[in-house]
Amino acid sequence: MSETGAGRSDDAAAHAGSAQAAVPAADTASTSTLTVEPGSAGAARRPARKLFGKPRRSTVVLTAIALVCGLAFATVFAILVTNLSGQKSAPRTTGIPKTVSTKLATMMQLSPVPVVKAPGFTLMDQAGQPVSLASLHGHPIVLTFMDAHCTDICPLVSREFVNAYKDLGAAGRNVVFIAVNVNPYHHTTADMARYSSAEGLSSIPTWHFVTGSVRSMQAVWKNYEIQVQAPNPDADVIHTSLIYFIDPQGKERYVAAPMVDHTKSGTAFLPAGQLAAWGKGIALVTRAASH
Repeated sequence: MSETGAGRSDDAAAHAGSAQAAVPAADTASTSTLTVEPGSAGAARRPARKLFGKPRRSTVVLTAIALVCGLAFATVFAILVTNLSGQKSAPRTTGIPKTVSTKLATMMQLSPVPVVKAPGFTLMDQAGQPVSLASLHGHPIVLTFMDAHCTDICPLVSREFVNAYKDLGAAGRNVVFIAVNVNPYHHTTADMARYSSAEGLSSIPTWHFVTGSVRSMQAVWKNYEIQVQAPNPDADVIHTSLIYFIDPQGKERYVAAPMVDHTKSGTAFLPAGQLAAWGKGIALVTRAASH
């Protein structure tokens, strides 16, 4: 699976992470030397000047002008450097939880959203049990969209969810983590169960990877503004990657756009530090959405 980010990227728009491009070596500039043949029109035929003689008045004037210009340039340059070094960072987005640093919010592409009721749905989870958004009233919800056959960004988001659950501590037992399937060709509950087990998501007691008929999933994708491109069963599923934070009253509060990077061979990855930071960020935003 590839993702389109609004994110990482992000993004979180059409995703797939950023591929590293080879940088071509700079062209070597060719240089030529102009040689003046003795006796030619360009050869020096004037009397030699004394190096330490009294300077002519025009030379003094030109020197003075050069000095003034040099001082003016140095002054302007110093002012520019001072202004640049004193520039403040970009203003913080209004509505971001106080517990989330500006740096972390920027990395997550975190944004507050209008506090409206999250679109409802009822789908089957990996255990074959029906899950409806309405039945989860009273619980904060972390909602995203995944492909059970994904080898790109989805496993990274899965690790971030596991990290977030651990970071939440005892509060994590009240938080529900949900992923809606985006693969219209592989949408059985067995597909959801295999992925959940393989990615360690089964360690989250309140984890639900939900799926259903293609028509029912398409309705959820549309309601949450998720674009999905799945041309055939063997092709990568390209989809929007977003995380919605829903409060215990069932209202949307924040949205984030997961990110991904790729090695030169195309393998998706994020440095361990960023994975940990994402887990921490998801936990902090979930706490904020709980109140």
